[in-house]
Amino acid sequence: TQKSAVQEQESKFLTLLMTQLKNQDPLNPADSAQVTTQLAQLNMASGIEKLNTAFGQLLSGYNDSMSIQSAAMIGKNVLVAGNNLPLSKGQAIAGVKLDADAGAVSVSIMDAKGKVVQTESLGVQSAGVVTFSWDGKDADGKQLEDGMYTFTVEAKNGDKSVKAAAQQIGTVSALTRDKTGFLLDLGAYGNVAFKDVQQIF
Repeated sequence: TQKSAVQEQESKFLTLLMTQLKNQDPLNPADSAQVTTQLAQLNMASGIEKLNTAFGQLLSGYNDSMSIQSAAMIGKNVLVAGNNLPLSKGQAIAGVKLDADAGAVSVSIMDAKGKVVQTESLGVQSAGVVTFSWDGKDADGKQLEDGMYTFTVEAKNGDKSVKAAAQQIGTVSALTRDKTGFLLDLGAYGNVAFKDVQQIF
């Protein structure tokens, strides 16, 4: 097997050490403390190389695991950052991510022209991700046509605003990999990182 750079250095050092010990002056022997220090340095270098190798194997296994998990998501619906709200067959689902507990959460739904067609109250909600559904009806109870709508979120706790982010649902159509990890292709919604998925449906 091919030796590593550290193993080569160890071999050379030991060869030189044995030669030095054989040919040393009995009246002026080699400094044992210096030899011990050199051996300790070589052992440390060897240990670091072995640690790097083990870490590389662990990282490779982690990447393989992430690849399998990500690939299993193809065809699944995922909740990610975004404010698109597609209405299909009179039904739409989306979500809200709250940074803190909120005493009142409301969602304003808008049509393609930006006109508010409905306002949904989600009431009291705990910090985290909460999903909501919309039946496609406007404020007057009229059923609206299927299509793409958008929404905004407002959350408060008493008089204080609570940071809230809109979360849209997209379908994973493919999996790609870049230097930072795995990306899920959500078609028209673009690519999102595996770690940014809030919920899987």
